[in-house]
Amino acid sequence: MPLTATQKRHLRQLAHALKPVVIIGHAGLSPALLAELDSSLERHELLKVRVNAEDREARRALTQALCEQTRSERVQSIGHIAVIYRRAEKPRLSLPA
Repeated sequence: MPLTATQKRHLRQLAHALKPVVIIGHAGLSPALLAELDSSLERHELLKVRVNAEDREARRALTQALCEQTRSERVQSIGHIAVIYRRAEKPRLSLPA
């Protein structure tokens, strides 16, 4: 279920103080990176990811592929930083309706 504008705004506020947990480098989306990201999303639900790609289109494509493969949703992308969210089995964050 896609996030509403109110929910995205709330998640952006929560993510403001976070540091990037995962850095996607020149190796791209490796199985090890996806496994680490999957476990981090299950623990934290909301993550900042640094995408080290040179141009904007490459960053956008990597972020989109990342969200598809982890079943998460992009909350925000600014420069090399993307904020992603996936609700955990036992949710820790409460979202506004």
